[in-house]
Amino acid sequence: MHSQENKIIELDRVTVGYDHNIILPDVSLHVSEGDFMAVTGPNGGGKTSLLRVILGLIKPESGKVRFYNNGVEVKSLNIGYLPQKNAIDHRFPITVEEVVGSGLLRKGSVFNNKLTEEENKKVDSVLELVGMLKYRKSSIGNLSGGQLQRVLFGRSVISNPSVLILDEPLSYVDKAFEAQFYEIVETLSHDTTIILVSHEISRIMQMANRHLIVDHGIEDCHAQKHFIRTDCV
Repeated sequence: MHSQENKIIELDRVTVGYDHNIILPDVSLHVSEGDFMAVTGPNGGGKTSLLRVILGLIKPESGKVRFYNNGVEVKSLNIGYLPQKNAIDHRFPITVEEVVGSGLLRKGSVFNNKLTEEENKKVDSVLELVGMLKYRKSSIGNLSGGQLQRVLFGRSVISNPSVLILDEPLSYVDKAFEAQFYEIVETLSHDTTIILVSHEISRIMQMANRHLIVDHGIEDCHAQKHFIRTDCV
């Protein structure tokens, strides 16, 4: 499933650090098309840093991140991203539908790019999928933590991304939506490469084909490596 023949993302000896403090040293990793990669590890171990360097939100101290389409190196991929909730400013004056709709915009912002009728229908469809249609005109500042998480999840999937990166997607959501979330992600995994960081890993592990442990380095529990840990499942 994750042979290098169909790789879509490659980290080649990547080192990530902040203020000369190395978080991930000399990491090499490939993600293959169709992978469902569950990522666990202790707080501060580098899980979010790994995601952010893949997304291009931070530059590695050394090494290279590469993207591929049908075996050919490309500059970028269509990646959907759900950040941790604490990365979002609730005070920003934007509505639920604007947040979700912004996932369709490649350049500029939702404020100066009018969505087409078809795109607005797509927004409605995604809001219904995540149970937030009746809140479409609400400001995000009026939402609960779980509601905001649903909206951000909607934004991450609306463009039908080839890669979906989810950082603690179950934070703050209620049990009812948690069950629905698993169903949505399982459906998406048939056509989408998924990298998912979560502490609630038991159900995710049933769907994932790879399990990474990130703790100032990376251990791929489903790869043939001599340093596989005994607690990998």
